[in-house]
Amino acid sequence: MNHRLAASPESVHWGCFDAALPHVLTIASGDRVTIDSVSGGPRNLPGEGFQVLPEHLEIHARSQQRMPGHILTGPVGVRGAQPGDVLEVRVIDVQLRQDWGYTAVRPLAGALPDDIDSFEQIHTRIDRDAKVGTLPWGLELPLRPFFGVMGVSPPRAWGAISTIEPRMHGGNIDLKHMTPGSTLYLPVFNEGAGFSVGDGHGAQGDGEVCVTAIETALSGTFELHVRKDLALDYPAAETPSHLITMGMDPDLDTAARDALRRMLERVVRETGLTRNRAFMLMSLVADVHVTQLVNNHKGIHVMMPRTALQKAP
Repeated sequence: MNHRLAASPESVHWGCFDAALPHVLTIASGDRVTIDSVSGGPRNLPGEGFQVLPEHLEIHARSQQRMPGHILTGPVGVRGAQPGDVLEVRVIDVQLRQDWGYTAVRPLAGALPDDIDSFEQIHTRIDRDAKVGTLPWGLELPLRPFFGVMGVSPPRAWGAISTIEPRMHGGNIDLKHMTPGSTLYLPVFNEGAGFSVGDGHGAQGDGEVCVTAIETALSGTFELHVRKDLALDYPAAETPSHLITMGMDPDLDTAARDALRRMLERVVRETGLTRNRAFMLMSLVADVHVTQLVNNHKGIHVMMPRTALQKAP
């Protein structure tokens, strides 16, 4: 079955994840849901010559921002999901919803917090049909839209937490490979899982070094499956060509070690190789990337090509 969830004051939560938030839509495992999002506060809106979605203005006027963070649409409950399960999120489609996106820098933020002297914001003009963004100085960039934030409700004992830091519930992962055809796996901590999305990006480089990508409004279609046959304590992902493990921590070295250990265990399971040989294989073919440097909890992802995962004799 296909469902639709529009962005509105009744369907968004601004700035936080919280297990106490009620589900705004409940679907069956295996159903598809198309979710609309908006991005940015009032000061991020463009001037004349751009389209601002009416629901964006309505959300600003009627929704409470509980913490610094993103505007997320959801949570979506999935029937049958229980703590200890895994929510498999298949990204079916991602579409641009408006003709602009914003990018900003400010002092004391980003990967160079002491190098920026003043706030500055630019607006990129988006051609939705061509999937091209034109920067103010005329440079055209190809767009590969994806959601920076995809997560489930966190453990109830945490209470309300900011959407800024990615954690074991997912959240602000900022993994640019989460385009159509990819799959995200999220551990479930509450009945129904409580899936939310937002932080739409038109384009982003690994690192997201100034804190923002091309922040814009997106519409995403997801197929959500409850997996009771998987055991997972941290987000993981797949693309048609690679397996992806993640690590997030205030210390980048710790994040890298965590992501590598998770991939090492995965390679051992997939191939039957010893840990020593699996780690040597990773050194030959796996790539270690900085997902983002700017969300307090920094991110590392390890990409392992599927072609190297043949079973050991």
